[in-house]
Amino acid sequence: MTPKSLNVLIIGNGAREHAMAYYAELSPRVKKVFVAPGNGGTAMMDGKVSNVAIAATDINALLQFALESSVDLTVIGPEQPLELGIVDLFRKAGKKIVGPTQAAAKLETNKGYAKMFMDGNSIPTASFGIFYRAVDAMEYISAPNFKFPAVIKASGLCAGKGVFITLNREQAFKAIKDLFKDRIFGAAGDKVVIEEFLLGQEASIFALVAEEGETYKLFAAAQDHKRIGNGDTGKNTGGMGAYAPAPVVTPEVMRKVEERIIQPTLKGMRDEGSPYTGFLYIGLMIDENGDPSVVEYNARMGDPETQVVLPLLKSDFVEALWASVGGTLADAPWEMKEKTSVTAIVIAATGYPDEYETGKAVKVPGWVESFPASFLFHAGTRFEGGKILTAGGRVLSVMAIGTSLGDSIFRAYELAEVISFEGGGSYYRKDIGTKGLERK
Repeated sequence: MTPKSLNVLIIGNGAREHAMAYYAELSPRVKKVFVAPGNGGTAMMDGKVSNVAIAATDINALLQFALESSVDLTVIGPEQPLELGIVDLFRKAGKKIVGPTQAAAKLETNKGYAKMFMDGNSIPTASFGIFYRAVDAMEYISAPNFKFPAVIKASGLCAGKGVFITLNREQAFKAIKDLFKDRIFGAAGDKVVIEEFLLGQEASIFALVAEEGETYKLFAAAQDHKRIGNGDTGKNTGGMGAYAPAPVVTPEVMRKVEERIIQPTLKGMRDEGSPYTGFLYIGLMIDENGDPSVVEYNARMGDPETQVVLPLLKSDFVEALWASVGGTLADAPWEMKEKTSVTAIVIAATGYPDEYETGKAVKVPGWVESFPASFLFHAGTRFEGGKILTAGGRVLSVMAIGTSLGDSIFRAYELAEVISFEGGGSYYRKDIGTKGLERK
C-alpha cells in the first residue's frame, strides 16, 4: 500500500511533466510534488506542486535533492536522464524510481540496437540496414531494387527530430549527408538506420512495467501527429497533437500487440539480463489487415500522448506507479474511463521545428481557466515578472475531454483559437483527430 504522505519527484520540463504533476497532485496519498526543472505552468500550480531548479540531465544533483528532500518516488519524463543512467544511480542509493536502467533504455537511445533486438526476437518491424559510413549508406540506396519511400534515422537521441521520410534518391542522399557529413544531430548520427516505409495507420501504445520486467498494465491507445503541417506534411516534430482512445487500435489489434510485441519485448529484455521496467512506449504502424509493426520504442511516456492518456485513467496514477516499484502492480487498481475521449492540440512558435523566437507573452483569456473538462499543459514556457513567456518551440498543449472524439476535438479547438502570443508568432495544426473521425 502506498504511504499516506508521499513525496514525488517528476523530472522534466515539458507538457508531459506538467500533466504528470497535475494528476499526481490529485492523488490523496501525495503530500508534495517536486518538478525538476519544471516550466511556467508547474510554477503557477497551487498547493502541493513546486519547481526545483535542477536540470533533468544533472542526475547527481537530482539524487542529492531526492535524498535531502525525503523523496519517496521519482518519475522520469524525458529520455536524456535515462541514457545517462539515472535509474541505476537512484536504485544504487536505495531510492524508488520509475524507469528503465541505462542498459534497458537502449531500446530508445540506440535505434540500431533496437532494430537488431526486434530482428533477434521475431518482433514485427520494417526491414532495415545499419550503416556507419555515408558511402555505404549511399551504396545501399543506390541498388536498382531499392524502393522508395524510405525512412532514414539517426540511431541516437534527437528530440524526436532525427527521422527523414525520403521519397527519392535525391532526398535520401541529402538526409545521409545531413547526418554523416554535416552532423546536424552530432554524435547521434554516427550510426544511421535505413528502413522500408510502412503503410498504414500510426498509433501509440504505453505500458507501465513492474520492476521484475514481466507484469504490465496498458494505458488507452493514442494517435500522435508528428508532422508540422496539416495532412501530415512537412518536417517531423516532437508531436503537434494527439487524441485517445485511438479507434484504429481495436481489441483484436491490442491482443496482437500484446502477443506479438509487448510480451516478446519484455521476455527478450529479461533474457538479455536487462529486465525492462517503467514506461514502455511502442510506436506502431497498423496495416489494412489490422497487423501491427513496431516503428520505434521509447523508454518513457510520449509527449503529447501523455496529455491524452492520463485523463482516461480512472484509477489513481501514483498508486499504480508505487505498485510498479513495490512488486504489487498485478493487484493494483487499473481502470480506464468509458465513453470518454481526450484531444490535445500543441500550440507552437512560428518557425518550429526550425528557428523560432522566444520571450513572447502568452495571452490566455481569463475564462479559459474555468472552461469545463479542459486544461492547458505548459511545455516551452517560463513564469517571469507575473507573466507567462514563451521559452521553447512547443509552447502549450491545449487539452479537452469530451463524451466522444468529435466532442473533445471541438472543445480543444475552441480553446486553441483564443490563445495567442504577444506580437503573433503562434501556430497549430487544424486537423488533429480527423483520422480518428474518418475511421469511426
